[in-house]
Amino acid sequence: MNINDTQDEIIEHFSMLPDWHSKYEYLLDMEDCLPVMDAALKTDESLVHGCNSKAWIQAELQDGKLKFTADGETAIARGILALIIKILDNRTPDEILASELYFIDSIGLMENLSMTRAQGLEHLIEKIYALTKQLQNPTDP
Repeated sequence: MNINDTQDEIIEHFSMLPDWHSKYEYLLDMEDCLPVMDAALKTDESLVHGCNSKAWIQAELQDGKLKFTADGETAIARGILALIIKILDNRTPDEILASELYFIDSIGLMENLSMTRAQGLEHLIEKIYALTKQLQNPTDP
């Protein structure tokens, strides 16, 4: 299954939920899918700056594919991280950089988050693409 297939699967699942309250509850439940991040990895370098609550993400290249580790202080942050990692984990840098995370708009996530959480989500996505570029070209500054 490719990145778009996974996004389409998420969109389909969210479309079956009757209202935003149900979708929000589903996001909260998604936090359980995110493994606990080792405290030693929660550094300033892995911190997503600009988030309403603290969130961390780091990536490493294993056998040509990115493996993400993430955590957040709140259930909603952890749920959003779990969704994004479900889509992008174990993909090549080229796959990630060629992708667009259209599921965010399709499920109405951005429009149903507070302005500060929406800005945090944008910072998270920027950080993911920056990490991906860095690992794709490790000799670049």
